[in-house]
Amino acid sequence: MAASNQRSGLEFLKDWGGALTNWTERWIPDALVIVWVLSIITFIMALIWGDVGPAGAVIAWGKGFWVLLKFAMQMCLIMMTGYILACSPPIRRILDGLSSWPNTEKPWQAILIMALFSMIIAWVNWGLSLIGSAMFALYIVKNNPKVDYRLLVAAAYLGLGCTWHAGLSASAPLLVNTPNNFLIKGGYLPDIIPTTQTLFTPFNLILVIIIIVVVTILISLMHPSEEKTFKVSPELMSKLKLYEAPPRPERYGSFSSWANWWWGWNIIIAAGGFWWLGWKISHVGFAKAINLNNINLFFLMLGILFHWRPWSFLKATEDAGKAVWGIIIQFPFYAGIFGLFKFTALATVFTKAFVAICSGSTFLLVEYWYAGLLNYLIPSGGSEWAITAPYLLPAAKQLGVAANKAVVAYAWGDMMTDMIQPFWAIAMLAVAKLEFREIMGWLLLVFFVYFIITSGAFLLWPIF
Repeated sequence: MAASNQRSGLEFLKDWGGALTNWTERWIPDALVIVWVLSIITFIMALIWGDVGPAGAVIAWGKGFWVLLKFAMQMCLIMMTGYILACSPPIRRILDGLSSWPNTEKPWQAILIMALFSMIIAWVNWGLSLIGSAMFALYIVKNNPKVDYRLLVAAAYLGLGCTWHAGLSASAPLLVNTPNNFLIKGGYLPDIIPTTQTLFTPFNLILVIIIIVVVTILISLMHPSEEKTFKVSPELMSKLKLYEAPPRPERYGSFSSWANWWWGWNIIIAAGGFWWLGWKISHVGFAKAINLNNINLFFLMLGILFHWRPWSFLKATEDAGKAVWGIIIQFPFYAGIFGLFKFTALATVFTKAFVAICSGSTFLLVEYWYAGLLNYLIPSGGSEWAITAPYLLPAAKQLGVAANKAVVAYAWGDMMTDMIQPFWAIAMLAVAKLEFREIMGWLLLVFFVYFIITSGAFLLWPIF
């Protein structure tokens, strides 16, 4: 009887996930359509609560449209350098070796290792997880043809929705640890908040471990039976081509050909980049040196070194460019939504409304929910924090909530809805040759469980 009940429970999880997937395939449009719909909704909210008329809302939208170009370039570079590094010979050998670990007769093991890889690497660096997980999924599906491909790609996206903003590349915790940041200059913080009070608190570390364990088990149990498994067709498999370095010519017919293949350039440039990074760390310290530009420089130099020869690196870069076109065309529209919040009273009104209905014991939970809701409209942890911190931190102080706890609650809330937000999945889906609606059903199911656990954690944290 126990075995029968267990079987029923597992089938329920699988059937529910499959039903949600089928629903999203029918009703969820493309990511570009979603951002246009969100723009219209935010525009209407600005008219109602933003203290502006139609002209003012249009001006706010236009003022924001191009303000994130620098950030967009940084995001593209994170994805491109992650892609370049992921398809380099050393990393390919590692990913290929890991993909052979699961038992081909037990496809749930492939889901398990994919989920662990995605979430653990995202805790270290979200950009490497995003592209590295996509590449790893291709290795897994080639070595494990019985695995459900849609569920595998959903597992590859878990790092962006479960662990990144609680890890070493977290936007808000790293910002408040930066001397003379805009919050200190504005009087919202008296001094920096070290990572020992945010990322490395027992609460944050324990919650990360709980989420990784629970989510990994859950998504592994969701693997459908063989007759219901979405297997990669020969047509799709032919499209899932991993990057192959161009063959090195046996003889160089000209100086330019020799120069394009001489490994010395890669060594010289990589040495210079790493030397500069070492100099920077020696002057400001490791923790202070962690920012988007230095992370991009590190992975760029590592990619140059791992590809060993200029022409191989250039061709990998060309291939990586195909994964970022969606980011380039959609980011200005998300920046327009950012403008509607930043240049109207909309964010202030929203924040005050949430603060008005909570107390010191419920503030962290309300802030967590609020950050998740706003993140769906502004899928940028740094940009959203710049908007909300000037209101969330004073509210926390007024209600007697420690600032470091408010930062952690925001970080987890901002991360929460990344799991069901298609924006950051664009590059991964470009590699996997799937659409977001094909994996969202699985992610919704994980999101419900994740939401319950994390909401309970932020409700109980003020007690301890």
